[in-house]
Amino acid sequence: MFNFIQTLSPFFLYGFLGALLIGEILLLVLIVSLFIQNKRLKKKLHLFFSGKEGKDLEKVLIDQLHETKALDQEIQELFEISNQLRDLGMRSVHKTALLRFNPFKEVGGNQSFCIAFLDGKNSGCVLSSLHTREGTRVYAKPVISGREGAFPFTEEEKSTITQAISGKSSVL
Repeated sequence: MFNFIQTLSPFFLYGFLGALLIGEILLLVLIVSLFIQNKRLKKKLHLFFSGKEGKDLEKVLIDQLHETKALDQEIQELFEISNQLRDLGMRSVHKTALLRFNPFKEVGGNQSFCIAFLDGKNSGCVLSSLHTREGTRVYAKPVISGREGAFPFTEEEKSTITQAISGKSSVL
C-alpha cells in the first residue's frame, strides 16, 4: 500500500493533503457555528423553562385551552343576547311624528291631531283625534311596513306616517 503512495506525484499528494486540510477547516468552522447556535438555543430554553418542567408547561397550555374554550362560549352567549336585543329593539317604538290640523277650515283652530308610532320596520299604529264642538273622536289604525292595512288613511295620517319614517316631524 505504501508503494502506491510512493508512485503518486508530489504535486498530486500535496494537492490531496491541501484539500483534506481545507475540508477539515470547513468542518471545524461548521462545528464552531453549530456550537454557538446550540448555546443560544440553550439560553432561550433556559429562559423558557426557568423553574419549570415539561409537565408544568403542558398544564399551562391545557389551562389556556380551557380558558379559551370558556371565553369562546361566553362570546357566543353574548352574540345570542345581542341578536335578541336587536330583535326586541326592532319591535319597539323607533319613529314618531305629530301633526296638528284643522279639519274644518271655517271653524276652530288646530285642535285635531295625528300621531304615528312606528317600529324599526315602519310598522305600528297611527292615532287620529278629530275635535268638533260636540266632542272629540279618537281613531287608531294599524300601519304595516309604512302602508295602510284594512283601514284607509286620511291625507293627514299619510303625512304623519311619512314624517315619522323620514324622521322629520313638523306641526301644521
